[in-house]
Amino acid sequence: MQIYLPIAELPVNVLLILFMGLAVGFVSGMFGIGGGFLMTPLLIFIGISPAVAVASVASHVAASSFSGALSYWRRRAVDPALAAMLLAGGLIGTTAGVWLFTLLRALGQLDLTIGLSYLILLTIVGGMMIVESVRAIIRAREGKPAEIRRPGSHIWIHKLPLKLRFKQSKIYVSVIPICIIGFIIGFIGAIMGIGGGFLLVPALIYLIRVPTGVVIGTSMVLTLVTMAYATVIHAATNHLVDAVLALILMIGGVIGAQFGARTGQRFSGEQLRLLLGVLVLMVGLRFAYDLVVQPADLYTIRATEEQP
Repeated sequence: MQIYLPIAELPVNVLLILFMGLAVGFVSGMFGIGGGFLMTPLLIFIGISPAVAVASVASHVAASSFSGALSYWRRRAVDPALAAMLLAGGLIGTTAGVWLFTLLRALGQLDLTIGLSYLILLTIVGGMMIVESVRAIIRAREGKPAEIRRPGSHIWIHKLPLKLRFKQSKIYVSVIPICIIGFIIGFIGAIMGIGGGFLLVPALIYLIRVPTGVVIGTSMVLTLVTMAYATVIHAATNHLVDAVLALILMIGGVIGAQFGARTGQRFSGEQLRLLLGVLVLMVGLRFAYDLVVQPADLYTIRATEEQP
């Protein structure tokens, strides 16, 4: 069953797109992540241009984060002050990311930049997750206690100036690293079409010492606002958001997430991190393959503005 995507300008199989939404939704529910870092590559692999994939998945990630962010907000598992500081940097980072996205597209270097970004990010993150989870599994089998940093321990980040007290998170820390983290997440999200939760959550936990009880909800608020903002800017400046594609992905994602959440409860945390690490690394290696193999079409045609 074929359907024509007006912005992507190509026909696709509706069942294939729906299945991709189901699969990524299943993974998202199973591992508790946004799934944008998987959805964007999958769309690219089936022939959708990276520019349209990034812009359209941003809307999908924003919609997927809405229900989660609302749920955590109602349970008071969100730190409003921390979210505000993250958003201060995140919105600036998103604006900068969309600006660079538009510039690279005009120069014809956007596809290569997106491919290299995914290759570097996913291989590094996937490799680190595999190493950490394997070590945790080995320690568990040997009966050794998990390596947990003492709650009172501090690192150089906690010595920076401009400190604020975040009552919900019960931390007293400088706003500088928080705004920088928000900027990086917003910047990466605008260029790569990912919510950045799988980067933001570890950064808040291990660097800022945010309690796990509020870190996920606060992360979802940042993802919701930055991805919604990126969608609006992409639609207004680049006209690349394919609403038909995003809608089909959302339907599949909502259904798949329900089954993924139930399946994830059957595995331990170490096993889930190992599986996710392998999955992330495989996607990164696929990008590496696509970057070195000779493409089927050696030339592309791109419309340019006529010079007066």
